[in-house]
Amino acid sequence: MPLERPTPAFVLPKQVTASLAVTLSLMCIAAMPAAGATLDRIRERGNITFGYLVDARPFSFLDANGAADGYAVGLCRRIADRVKVRLSQPQLVVKWTPVRFDNRLQDVARGNIDLLCVPVSATLVRRETAAFSLPIFPSGNRAVLRADAPTELRDALSETPNTKAVWRGSPAAKVLEKTAFAVVSGTSTQNWLAERGTTLHINARVVPVPDYRTGLQQLLDRKVDVFFGDRTAVLSALPPAAREDAHEQIVVLDRLFTHDPVALALARNDDDFRLLVDGTLSQLYQADAFPAQYAKWFGEFDERTRQFFIWNTPAP
Repeated sequence: MPLERPTPAFVLPKQVTASLAVTLSLMCIAAMPAAGATLDRIRERGNITFGYLVDARPFSFLDANGAADGYAVGLCRRIADRVKVRLSQPQLVVKWTPVRFDNRLQDVARGNIDLLCVPVSATLVRRETAAFSLPIFPSGNRAVLRADAPTELRDALSETPNTKAVWRGSPAAKVLEKTAFAVVSGTSTQNWLAERGTTLHINARVVPVPDYRTGLQQLLDRKVDVFFGDRTAVLSALPPAAREDAHEQIVVLDRLFTHDPVALALARNDDDFRLLVDGTLSQLYQADAFPAQYAKWFGEFDERTRQFFIWNTPAP
């Protein structure tokens, strides 16, 4: 009885085999962790590139000597020192690249800059584009009015939800409906203000402005009645000559409408670089010299501020 010939194995055509090989290779590359990508890029280039805004006092700005300066810039300089040690490159060049406000996160995502030294609110939408460091500042929205603003308007914006809630048809709502609000375009403050208007059914006029200085100027020129923004950024946006008598021209209400901690932005999926950034900030926050460094730009390092950094500093 003749032996049965074995059934031949199924053989793929060469073109299909090659295609599968390429596909599997790409899948393996995609599955590889991105950790270390930024540090590798810095090592190969021989420099670390920081992005900053030239007119965002006190966080980042261009000083009289043409150099980057500010609170966030100082934090990034400490991070650069840590990178030099990590890569054993003490001569690593630190480059400061100006960025535009409207595409600052895109510069991070595209790898044009390694770290954005400009505070950004780490919203869920923005996390689709970039990753974020530990919080570096306890920001939040406040209302800014002219010093001669009507008492009714000041009272309406000073009310707290626990005492006199603003609701459709209330006296406060009627005042706000006749009010023109200015807000910096493209910020989380703009989104918050739009949501509040919808929730409270208040049809107030909202005027988008390109930056803080423009918003304050429109407030002083009586083109708008209220400007919403962070208190520190508001005061720093005033021209130097106007800062001395700022309290005679504008009033920044004490009520904090939102609690909006801000952070530094970096590329997504790079845990190695993010750990280095967070480790540097964590050690800095616990250093004895940090309160003075903070106070240089923002005034007193009070108990509320101290608690903010304690709660945002992870254990070693």
